[in-house]
Amino acid sequence: MGEVRKLQKKLRQIGNLEIKITLTPEERFKISRKAELRSRLAELQLQLSGPQQTLGIVGDGKKEKMKRQVEDAPEALPSQTPPASKILKGEEESKAQATPAPAARQRETEGGAEIGRQREKIQTAKVSDRCRDVSGGCPACTDSDKDQQLQQEEAEFTSLKASWEKAKFRLRLLEGHNDIVTCVVAVDNLVISGSRDTTVKVWHVPTATEHKNLGGHTGGVTCLSAPPPEYCKRLAWSLSLSDKERFILSGSADCYVKIWALSIGQCVKSIYTFNAVTALCFAPEGDGYIITGSDGGKVQAWSWHTFENCQSINAHQEAVTSIQSQGPLVFSSSAEGGVSVWENRCLDRDPLRLLHHWSGQVTGCGGGPGGRLTLSPRGDRVLLAYGRAWLKILNWRTGTMSRLTNHSSITGVTDCVHQTAGLLIGSCYDLANGESTLNLFSLPQCRYLASLTWPEAPRILCFAAWTTGSGDHRWVTGGHDLIVWEQLPSSGKQRGDVTAKRDSRLDSLLESEGDTEDDEETDDYEDDDDKDERKDGRSDNVEDGESGGSWLRCVLQ
Repeated sequence: MGEVRKLQKKLRQIGNLEIKITLTPEERFKISRKAELRSRLAELQLQLSGPQQTLGIVGDGKKEKMKRQVEDAPEALPSQTPPASKILKGEEESKAQATPAPAARQRETEGGAEIGRQREKIQTAKVSDRCRDVSGGCPACTDSDKDQQLQQEEAEFTSLKASWEKAKFRLRLLEGHNDIVTCVVAVDNLVISGSRDTTVKVWHVPTATEHKNLGGHTGGVTCLSAPPPEYCKRLAWSLSLSDKERFILSGSADCYVKIWALSIGQCVKSIYTFNAVTALCFAPEGDGYIITGSDGGKVQAWSWHTFENCQSINAHQEAVTSIQSQGPLVFSSSAEGGVSVWENRCLDRDPLRLLHHWSGQVTGCGGGPGGRLTLSPRGDRVLLAYGRAWLKILNWRTGTMSRLTNHSSITGVTDCVHQTAGLLIGSCYDLANGESTLNLFSLPQCRYLASLTWPEAPRILCFAAWTTGSGDHRWVTGGHDLIVWEQLPSSGKQRGDVTAKRDSRLDSLLESEGDTEDDEETDDYEDDDDKDERKDGRSDNVEDGESGGSWLRCVLQ
């Protein structure tokens, strides 16, 4: 069993090396061993199969900490994002339970006492049934009414599951980038992609052709964001452009944020941030703000009206990996696993006020330098993808953590998470065999629906989605390939390119988070075939600070 875990760790580390921007000869040699390691792992798992279950999530680990806890499952996610007034009202009510530190950096340095108090809060909120109405129960409701509602919701879920088991998609490859696609957004009938090749490309979806090539960055493009039409109209008016003009924001390792006009394919504004930009979002509050994150953990706010810097905060200890807005709130995550929640007060100076900061020891998403952590907020929950086989869910008001299985083996990697039209979509890549899937869950209950895959599917690092006027899904996935997904009528004769399947091992409720998990390992590659014997049983988790990391980290080196 020890050799199996060692091989799984090495394959995980090779997966991180493969998406680095540059590789040393030594790292290339290590990657060349991937097929050999996969073959050896398959042999060992075959030997372990039979009476004993192949190493996976259920029953794995010395103390079976990964065992599903169905009876004590946390409540479902909010059915919809609450209005801004309710978000802030709820925040005021929660202050008596959790008082934020004056600054994120201070919280990180206050030591184990505070962390211990936070960890004590990580306990599951029990519910009477999985389909509980999160807006609040009705005291007058009888048991019969509840049973009837439960039956109706179960019937709706069964119907939804059946429809996705029959789902058909046509896939179209968008060719043009010569390096990994790191970010994608969709605007109208256009897909915009950013790549480590330093370009931003605009694609026409109906024809699957390149529409514009936006060159200007001198470093890899790490993030994109699309301001809402009303904010685009204000900028277009000031630039004497059509009021229908749409703009795209791009951030890069060259320390610039660029604003592009899509119709003319030109950069209309460049903002120098003095730091490599690793994440950004547009905050549509007041006059509008551009929120950026840097490789050093800094969060900055920029005025959409003047493009001047409004605020700079040393928010995180490592690189900011994701920034998202939800109403008056801004969420940021970092490589060390920390998550911060900010209130946008729409001020000319210092608009962001820290509400909460939860460290990596609370979220359990810490991976050290080079870690990957992306987030997607929903009400008072934040969904987290952090390069493991699970999706984690943080209640940002209380620090309560729960977990959703996204892969049946600990060799699974979740790179991105997205919410669209009542669906939670998580990408999954199996390091042991190279299989890639998209797993679909219903919202708000987070119940597993189906998995979508196709032969030779590449690893998916980023995702965007929208729906057509008829309600059909259109998706775009990026990574080693840039692919547009077009949903086809399930009753039609046209065959799809995607196979819909179900993995019954994902049919579980949310799991509560207890102690620190066994699977938290460094992502640094160390070929320790000979080292373990020489170091008297030294732990596999020896860190090598310069050898690991994902594209988001290595693009900055």
